[in-house]
Amino acid sequence: MALFKKRTVGKPGEWYYCLEHQKVEEGPECPAKDRFGPYPSRKEAEHAMQTARERNLEWENDPRWHDTPAPGDD
Repeated sequence: MALFKKRTVGKPGEWYYCLEHQKVEEGPECPAKDRFGPYPSRKEAEHAMQTARERNLEWENDPRWHDTPAPGDD
């Protein structure tokens, strides 16, 4: 007997972006390792890859995320 039930159906209004199929899903249809979300709307899920690119760029340029001190920091 399994201790935990596998959640196959999401709550109404939960939107995900599946990385494997490159499509928006309402509720988690694919495994968690293959999706971004949940998002509050379909439109936000449709822009998941753009949001990820923007966040990655912000983090890459944020000096707080680098081990080496920024020039001028002593």
